[in-house]
Amino acid sequence: MKHLFLLIILIGFTYAQQNKKGYTRILSKSEGEYSKHGWNHYGPGFFTLDKNTGVLETSGGMGLLWYSVKKYKNFVLELDYKTSEPKANSGIFLRVPNMPVSDDYIYHSFEIQINDQGEGKHKTAAVYDGNAASKDLSNPSGEWNHYKITFVDDRITVQLNGGLVNDWRATPSGKVLDFSNEGYIGLQNHDWDTKVSFKNIFIKEL
Repeated sequence: MKHLFLLIILIGFTYAQQNKKGYTRILSKSEGEYSKHGWNHYGPGFFTLDKNTGVLETSGGMGLLWYSVKKYKNFVLELDYKTSEPKANSGIFLRVPNMPVSDDYIYHSFEIQINDQGEGKHKTAAVYDGNAASKDLSNPSGEWNHYKITFVDDRITVQLNGGLVNDWRATPSGKVLDFSNEGYIGLQNHDWDTKVSFKNIFIKEL
């Protein structure tokens, strides 16, 4: 019981420190339950949410769960994710310029990839079609990973599980024709036979 009490204090202190440093939790919690309030979904498939744990899980696709409350320009985004198996495919979209009403957003925003079986610019921690990760720091499927993604002006840096794996001056590349100086945050659901889960989604404006 003593150890449990200390763990609760530590967790509370961690979240307090994040908020103190200017982070905002964008998967909200109220009266002990998590909610997708402020999040909208476009396209096939959907995300389920465990209201007690705050874990989002993909189902089907290709779709996008996007945070519609505001657009972000320069920011640090932190979140945890895990995959059901190595071929699981998802991603985090940055600066989606407008409310998604078609798949056109993929040509005007960058995606930080999640796909351990991908290669090069299509593998986990790559800026999809833009810049490959410098090394593989992914934990095995079934284990949580932590992303810290920073986007300042045209520079994207990606830290995975505490290590810097991508540092890139963004430029239109591959499928991305151009990108905005601000936009929405989005989480991708990609296919029906695998799952990707997300939790602890925080953002800090710079």
